[in-house]
Amino acid sequence: MPSSRRAFLGAAATTLLLTGCSSDVLGLRRAVRVAVSWSGEELRAFHKVLSGLGSLSYPVEVVPLGDDISTAFDAPAARRPDVVMLPQPGLVREHWQELAPMPDDLAPHGQTRLWRDLLVQRGQTYGVPFKTAHKSAVWYRPSVFQQVGVQPPQQWSEWLELNRTLTKAGVTPLALGAGDGWVLTDFLENILLGIAPSVYVGLAMAEHPRPSQQPQFGAALRLLGTMWSAPGALAGGVKQSLVQQFPDALVEVFGHRRAAMVLASDFAEPVVRSFAADPGDIDLFTFPRMSAGAAAPVVVGGDVMVLTAPSSDDSRDLVRRLTDPKAVDPWIAEGGFLVDGRTTGYSPELTRLAEQLTMPGEQLQFDLSDLLGALGGINGLWRVLTDFLIAVGEGVDAVPDAVDAALRTMRKAEAS
Repeated sequence: MPSSRRAFLGAAATTLLLTGCSSDVLGLRRAVRVAVSWSGEELRAFHKVLSGLGSLSYPVEVVPLGDDISTAFDAPAARRPDVVMLPQPGLVREHWQELAPMPDDLAPHGQTRLWRDLLVQRGQTYGVPFKTAHKSAVWYRPSVFQQVGVQPPQQWSEWLELNRTLTKAGVTPLALGAGDGWVLTDFLENILLGIAPSVYVGLAMAEHPRPSQQPQFGAALRLLGTMWSAPGALAGGVKQSLVQQFPDALVEVFGHRRAAMVLASDFAEPVVRSFAADPGDIDLFTFPRMSAGAAAPVVVGGDVMVLTAPSSDDSRDLVRRLTDPKAVDPWIAEGGFLVDGRTTGYSPELTRLAEQLTMPGEQLQFDLSDLLGALGGINGLWRVLTDFLIAVGEGVDAVPDAVDAALRTMRKAEAS
């Protein structure tokens, strides 16, 4: 089963911030329980954000749930988290009846741009964005490009040619952390958005999406298969890619220097900088347009704060404090964190990503797999693309059959 960067840590890893005592058995003030999907560096950065809030009149308990974050809604009432940092905003549509509306002073934060369609239900706002992710970034080592005499691609065809040029020069183009299924969906989403934005939007908004019925979905798979199946394209081949986690793929490029680039969101930055053998050999480009005259795709993800019902004064106060623009400064300082609409305070690389997210006319759409619910997850699109990667590993000639098999598997997932 594919896992995520948000590794499941279990109840034993629950962390209590000592701003008070969590026991309400003794009549003391109950802790505000915050469910998160983060682990590792991200979890530590979130603790720094909480510590920066100053003295609180209530304790805060952080509950890391990894990919099982949606189980926060199913927990017994006595142990249900008060605040959920939801990495799949599309789940708000499914669980809004279990959530408390945001206070009137916070509601406008969830009514902007990409967030409105996700967080506003029945005229009420049930979430506010906390963290934005740019999922169309490709991190690379500029020294390799200079050595081979190539530039970042402006079109998809140029990217394929770039990969061929690198391979001929003895350089492996890509590292792929296929052990994390969302890495595979990010690739496909960028291609689909680039070739058929109206189809992408239609699937995102459909009550019962059927990707397999869209010819453009199959076309996106064929394009993706062309890149993944190219001889020597993937560091360690398909076999290594399948067991490689997202951070491992970053280290493969910047630490071991066995590949030239990796598709990786802005939150990759701390890992890239921590493991880079040469701190000056880091740069990024964004996903190129799929054809001349087309808009380049920009896939956006993010984590939103929601309040489980009934909400308390303390939980509303915590969300209000975390919504303050300055609250996340400690995480921004750590790197790998973008705020919706903010373009200052980042590294030069993340500043470019932040600016792209605010430019008018950009082809911005929210992460499709996050909007498809179970269909976009481990037993849906993740599994389809994992099997697809295995199949195209046989070579370019295997791509047509691999596409047909992927569409059949997708139809079964849609029917379940």
